[in-house]
Amino acid sequence: MTDVGEEMHALVERLYPLCRSITGDGVRATLDIVGEYIPLQVHEVPTGTQVLDWTVPQEWNIRDAYVADGTGRRVVDFAESSLHVLGYSVPVSATMPLSELRPHLHTLPDQPSWVPYRTSYYKPEWGFCLAQDTLDAMPDGDYEVRIDSTLADGHLTYAEHVVPGQVADEVIVSCHTCHPALANDNMAGVAVATYLARELAQRTPYHTYRFIFAPGTIGAITWLARNAERVERVKHGLVLACAGDPGQVTYKQSRRGDAEIDRVLRHVLTTSERPHQINEFTPYGYDERQYCSPGFNLGVGSLTRTPYAGYPEYHTSADNPDFVSPEAMADTLAVCREAFAVLDRNRQYVNLSPYGEPQLGRRGLYDALGGRSDTKQAQMAMLWVLNLSDGDHDLLDVAERSGLPFDTVAGAADALHEAGLIKT
Repeated sequence: MTDVGEEMHALVERLYPLCRSITGDGVRATLDIVGEYIPLQVHEVPTGTQVLDWTVPQEWNIRDAYVADGTGRRVVDFAESSLHVLGYSVPVSATMPLSELRPHLHTLPDQPSWVPYRTSYYKPEWGFCLAQDTLDAMPDGDYEVRIDSTLADGHLTYAEHVVPGQVADEVIVSCHTCHPALANDNMAGVAVATYLARELAQRTPYHTYRFIFAPGTIGAITWLARNAERVERVKHGLVLACAGDPGQVTYKQSRRGDAEIDRVLRHVLTTSERPHQINEFTPYGYDERQYCSPGFNLGVGSLTRTPYAGYPEYHTSADNPDFVSPEAMADTLAVCREAFAVLDRNRQYVNLSPYGEPQLGRRGLYDALGGRSDTKQAQMAMLWVLNLSDGDHDLLDVAERSGLPFDTVAGAADALHEAGLIKT
């Protein structure tokens, strides 16, 4: 169990109890905590702002909610878990019989001890979520029902963190911040993104990395609307979600299918020999579908462990901090680290001595390899880089065609570039 895995798990435990939604103080509190780990630029977008085909909704906040029986005992209590209230519930204060209350109660009959996660963002509604076992134990009679919430003009809140690179071309890493009391979906993704940003800041990466912490769907749409004129800088991207469950790593390709990020993830996952799955793009799931909408068509894929809705605990109270593990989050972070290391070193080169094989010995290139355990492999990497440095192939092409490790190929390219035999 790695130290970084433990630290990310501790962050998940801090974030888990907060009542988040697509707007509101829970999102701000979440970003305040993330801001203790990395500096954030927080954006507030007013209610009513037109963002592409959508409009920023009213802001929702909640202070308390419960269903109490005739003795005053809270049968369902928001204070115990923010999942107990239908997200975006309008305020209500009433006493009613169970028969009238039932249509507003949401359960999972097939998982009777779990509480579901339900929302009603764009239709005025109210309700409670509870275990089927709890509902079965509620006798007929009158119940006090109270939801102390507000739905009023306010703001949608999202945040960015930028790690400057050697070039202005950007890699975006996006994760959603809107789900209450769900550890894997998506506080594990937020934790991995946070620690990935911290690692990248310890060096000067080649690309500029922009981390986006925003509510799902409407948040990504808002970011795209506000950055439409500069979105051409985005060359690669990953949506991070479900980063801590025990399933194998799954990569969902971009809409393009052959974007550089797709090629990099395929290469990294295959050569690492991790159990993994690579899925084709579908216009459903997380915010990759916004970044990959046809008007933008960005090279953005999605990295998860078990995919969207692919595990029984998904969108239930069973998706708690015990469901996610430090080891799984550390492995997800390692995949991101390895993928971005390849992405940052991948280049196209042109051979400056393309007619016949240049004499490597007189340039000291063979001598520089003396004593290395992988001398033969390094020599082959130089020959492959020279042969495929025609302006049409990048180093990832060389690694895949030669069967050599990417690090060996990139090292050979560095040596050849320093010797003046290739250029970008």
